[in-house]
Amino acid sequence: MHKLFTSLLLCGLLVAQQQTPPQPASAQPPAGQSEEDLRIRVETNAVQVPVWVYDRQWNYVDGLNPNQFRVFDNGKEQKISGVDVAFAPISMVIVVQANADVEKMLPAVNKIGALIQPHILGDQGEAAVIAYDSRVRVLQPFTHDGDQISAAIRKIQPGSTSQHLSDAIFEATRMLGTRPKDRRRVILLIGEKRDIGSEIRGREALIDMQINNVTLYSANMSILMTKLSAPPPDYRPPAIPATATPLPGITATTPTTVAQTFGTQGYGADFLPLLIEIYRDTKAIFKANVVDVYTKGTGGEEFSYYKGRGLEKVIDDIGEVLHSQYTITYTPNAETLKEGGFHQIAVDVLSPKAHSVRVKPGYYLGAK
Repeated sequence: MHKLFTSLLLCGLLVAQQQTPPQPASAQPPAGQSEEDLRIRVETNAVQVPVWVYDRQWNYVDGLNPNQFRVFDNGKEQKISGVDVAFAPISMVIVVQANADVEKMLPAVNKIGALIQPHILGDQGEAAVIAYDSRVRVLQPFTHDGDQISAAIRKIQPGSTSQHLSDAIFEATRMLGTRPKDRRRVILLIGEKRDIGSEIRGREALIDMQINNVTLYSANMSILMTKLSAPPPDYRPPAIPATATPLPGITATTPTTVAQTFGTQGYGADFLPLLIEIYRDTKAIFKANVVDVYTKGTGGEEFSYYKGRGLEKVIDDIGEVLHSQYTITYTPNAETLKEGGFHQIAVDVLSPKAHSVRVKPGYYLGAK
């Protein structure tokens, strides 16, 4: 009887041990420390600045050494961590307007695919292709294959009458944000300078490009040529008879009305105040013409063309610009990082050959 009782007791203890879950190790922080204190935060703020140096004849100056550059962020000199002499490989998104207005211009665009790799990308570069009208279509993800790039550009066809330029730029920037940080991130925009119908505001697209160190170059289609070559719209009878249509009143010609009509803001030499206003979220500024803001705000450049051979020349010129570029990398010091909002960049070159320096005007930094 005593042996039976002992056996039952041992079985009960084994069953209880199996049913009782093991107690986890205590996750409480040591005395005097909170969970907030134990969290490790690592933050890196690297700024890449594309720089072009010209002599008095406006030829590119090459062969400069890193110690010949000085960079200033909001007037404070920064420590340069690296100067690349256009050797970093390129990641590019080719963004092409493909709406009904440019139907007659697209055959010239379809032929440039074979020029992208030898003139711009080189052996180490890669490219993706986007077409936009009312939609934003990724026709080719990133590839090193020049034949795939050419095939994607050849199959671009006209679509609707809308042109969601900023939406396409935003998508291209998102794609470039996935590429390695040691690559130069470039958008090549081929289309008109207008945006019609985008959901993304120009300010959002510009700040996104700034954050992702993207530079935008534009091959501007002639608006006059696109309008002259566009197919006539389908006839629709007016909703109001001509006899019932009121005549417009006389509008006074003032600087404000002229600027609103012709969009002359931003064409002056002093672009910086306008850029600051854009960062402050001024509404309706450059609603119809955002390309000027995107190129100047990212340190890029605009090129115009009228015919197919002109576009080929533009591709050559953009390739020359990209391969004549210095890229300065620096991390803003602690004092500079305290200043949120727009940061103005200035670069000095200590060389007797340097007559003029072109650099992107600045970048946006969120407040701490």
